[in-house]
Amino acid sequence: MVDMKSSRTPNKSAGVACQPNNQGQTSSPETPDLSDETTDTEDHEEEDLGVLDDQRNIMLHLLSQLKLGMDLTRVVLPTFILEKRSLLEMYANFMAHPDMFLSITCGSTPEERMVRFVEYYLTAFHEGRKGAVAKKPYNPILGENFHCSWYVPRVRVRPLRTTNCPGPNSAPTDSSGIPGSPKRGVGGSSRKHSDCYHVSFVAEQVSHHPPVSGFYCECKEKRMCVNTHVWTKSKFMGMSVGVSMVGEGVLYLLEHDEEYVFTLPCAYARSILTVPWVELGGKVTINCAKSGYSASVTFHTKPFYGGKVHRVTAEVKHNQTGNIVCKAQGEWNGVLEFTYSNGENKVIDTSKQPIIKKKIQPIEKQGQYESRCLWQHVTSSLKGGNLDAATEHKRCLEDRQRREAKQRAASHIPWKPKYFIKEGEGWVYHNPLWKAQ
Repeated sequence: MVDMKSSRTPNKSAGVACQPNNQGQTSSPETPDLSDETTDTEDHEEEDLGVLDDQRNIMLHLLSQLKLGMDLTRVVLPTFILEKRSLLEMYANFMAHPDMFLSITCGSTPEERMVRFVEYYLTAFHEGRKGAVAKKPYNPILGENFHCSWYVPRVRVRPLRTTNCPGPNSAPTDSSGIPGSPKRGVGGSSRKHSDCYHVSFVAEQVSHHPPVSGFYCECKEKRMCVNTHVWTKSKFMGMSVGVSMVGEGVLYLLEHDEEYVFTLPCAYARSILTVPWVELGGKVTINCAKSGYSASVTFHTKPFYGGKVHRVTAEVKHNQTGNIVCKAQGEWNGVLEFTYSNGENKVIDTSKQPIIKKKIQPIEKQGQYESRCLWQHVTSSLKGGNLDAATEHKRCLEDRQRREAKQRAASHIPWKPKYFIKEGEGWVYHNPLWKAQ
């Protein structure tokens, strides 16, 4: 979970791709039709092999050059720690339960909607951080983008606390035969699938120094969207690496004229010389100013001696009265127990929740800046166990990004992201649903 230097687009030849790209201000050409978008079949779970002796020697050499608290953003890390997916795609995988996401706006009261958001939030991280092994997603290059979508069966979007309706632990609905969206970006839909809601996602690396990503997700029919910007700040902590997710997200429920502002936890890679593993830590907040409801969530790091791993606790309260309306405890990648003020209880086992697979365009149809196309040679080399080739492909990308940055500086051409616009201290999707109302 550490940041490293990365760089610009390879072309699709079999060899190391070092041909330069065009030096425009925007991050990619207009996105193509996605009528052939298909169900994603990638499984990003990493094998638990630990660190081999030669890899341990490399890590020891690297660690000997680092100081406690040192910023790792500009440190080149060894290829064997890479996770075979971009950080932008990892953000998309937080949406693995879009049925729970869509159910938030179905709540009949502000209290119910805040509780549902907390339920969704706590169950989102296990798929984004799938697998026990701590490996580093590719650090996105400037202008890199990732697109995907989901078709969510309408029968899956129900009130989460209604006993006679299917909830998040219901039997999965087979959506493998649902074709992809006919249009690119966000907001596309298909008349063929009136039994489904369509959810669209786009992410883009909007800044390289500091490394900032923006991502946006929407469902037009449910009139809800979420916009998030994240600056990943990594530092060396001895036998661990810590990554702070600086920034915030805002969930917009346009039907209710509500905005939910939330933050993200820190991530830690522990035991980096043996079998690295990931844990989340820190306090995050969720707040809806209009309704007056807020939530505090604490991701507990494992104590030095004893204690459980991956613990999380949360509570939802009404700010004006101070009343606690919901409490939660458990493991963010395991069993979560919810207790409500009306005496009801619910248990969600995140490891057994049905996953709705995202839809994604085949690599051969993707634009040159799209994550899987961009990193395809690194990914295929890692899958084949050829670390030397993966390192060379990664080096090529890094060198090109540095070269292009120098060319822009010499030409006094500022970088202009394609999908996101700078507003104040954050980044906002250029055509959000709330501006189209």
